[in-house]
Amino acid sequence: MAKSSQDLSSKKQFNWTTKVSNEEQQQEVVEEDTSLKISSNTNNTKDGKTVTPLKLPEVSISKSPSLKTIHEEKRDDAKLIQESETSASASASASTRRKAVVAKLKSVLTSLGKNRGNFQQGLGTKVVGTLFGHKNGHVHFAFQKDANSQPAFLVELATPISGLVQEMSSGLVRIALECDKTDEKKSTRLIDEPLWRTYCNGKKCGFATTRECGPKELQILKAVEPISMGVGVLPRNEEESDECDSGDVMYMRAKFERVVGSRDSEAFYMMNPDCDGAAELSIYLLRV
Repeated sequence: MAKSSQDLSSKKQFNWTTKVSNEEQQQEVVEEDTSLKISSNTNNTKDGKTVTPLKLPEVSISKSPSLKTIHEEKRDDAKLIQESETSASASASASTRRKAVVAKLKSVLTSLGKNRGNFQQGLGTKVVGTLFGHKNGHVHFAFQKDANSQPAFLVELATPISGLVQEMSSGLVRIALECDKTDEKKSTRLIDEPLWRTYCNGKKCGFATTRECGPKELQILKAVEPISMGVGVLPRNEEESDECDSGDVMYMRAKFERVVGSRDSEAFYMMNPDCDGAAELSIYLLRV
């Protein structure tokens, strides 16, 4: 009994001693942690100022572009180059077309200027009219702005000049030249019509054609240039060999009054002071 009680007391003493030693060890660990914290705070503070530790800059490492991205960039560059080449070719073709249009416009304007210079040099209300033709030939009518200018209107009738002289000897003569009116001729001047139906005092006398002034016609007009009004005969030119143009040239020259009724009608009245104001010869241009 005494031995067992002694053993129990020794076990209790051992357990208490072990417990006390464990608690002391735990307390020592806590104290060490506390001292470490205090020492770290002490190191971070100097002279009452807080010293922040230096931080190294973070270096960002970018990833290299992948092979797919490189191919996409190359494809985009090729597309941009192709678009620039296409736009350049389109602008070049547009410039070429523009130059061609300008060249055509210049040629048209030049031809119009030449035609106007030859035919209508500012015809006014008073013009010079000349009727001429070979004795065995047809009648020609020429109207000029001045005696020395190019004819603005020159027409050849199918009527022989001998027949017209016979008509004029009997009295007043009215010659009407008619052409067809179409929508295509709205912009065409009346004196530029190429073909006419001819009527002399109401009788149909075939057709008349508008002509350009050739060397022969110009030579005749130059010969009668000093004459302001009169009738006469020019001697035949020996160099002429055409049978139809053989014989002397008969002419009649006078001042005419020009009256424009509309775009489709014009009239030329011969001004003869010996006929009491009545026109001995009248020529009408009509588009019907």
